[in-house]
Amino acid sequence: MRGQPNKISLPRRLIIDLMRASMGVPFVSLSRSLNIRPLLEARAGAAAPAGWAAMFVKAFALVARDEPVLRTVYAKWPWPMLYELPKSVALVAVARVEGGEECVMPQQIAAPETMALAAIDADIRRAKTAPIDEVPMFRKIMRATRLPLPLRRLSWAIGLNFGRQRGNWFGSFAVSSVAAYGGGELHPITPGPFIVSYGVVEPDQTIQVVIRWDHRVTDGAPIARVLTRLEQVLNTEIAAELRATGPKPIRAVGT
Repeated sequence: MRGQPNKISLPRRLIIDLMRASMGVPFVSLSRSLNIRPLLEARAGAAAPAGWAAMFVKAFALVARDEPVLRTVYAKWPWPMLYELPKSVALVAVARVEGGEECVMPQQIAAPETMALAAIDADIRRAKTAPIDEVPMFRKIMRATRLPLPLRRLSWAIGLNFGRQRGNWFGSFAVSSVAAYGGGELHPITPGPFIVSYGVVEPDQTIQVVIRWDHRVTDGAPIARVLTRLEQVLNTEIAAELRATGPKPIRAVGT
């Protein structure tokens, strides 16, 4: 059967490079249902509620502020080591359409634990619609993706294997979800070291959260504690910030 060859677009080439870089990471995962009733109540009453990705980005970064292991990456050069970053750097998987093709691009958010929730949300929303050339992280990653294969492999090797550069290129954690398109438990992979994914809110006011992590960095027991702490932060700090934005305006009903 004769088919038709199609050229690989730059966004698809990026994903191919990303999957190649992720192949050697020994990922394990832990999934748990979190009760987020206080967060849902705060979000329902907020005048301008932040998106779910923004809330999980800030919540995880707040947990990582007190848990250095969540800011630790595995680096190979100049010798194998665990490299602790001074702050969190999030990579958010942003779904876009480029040239008629659906694709995913990584938006970088540095030190989200110090940012207002509204600012994180604005960065993510802008990354969904702004031209690629107007988003600094997109420009950076597309420059590397346009390189010839040998230079592209070299740039990825540098970004992956030096601790400082790994933080600059791939961050300390990633957030990815398909909840906006319906239910389902997503287990994404990246070069690591931590990936957070969340599902849809269930009728019992719970949400399924999955954390995948590089087993070279930490073990299951700390991640179990992280999920407990993540639930607490969502229901306290994040909920409080939503309430601080002011109540949703009440519309008068004509008679």
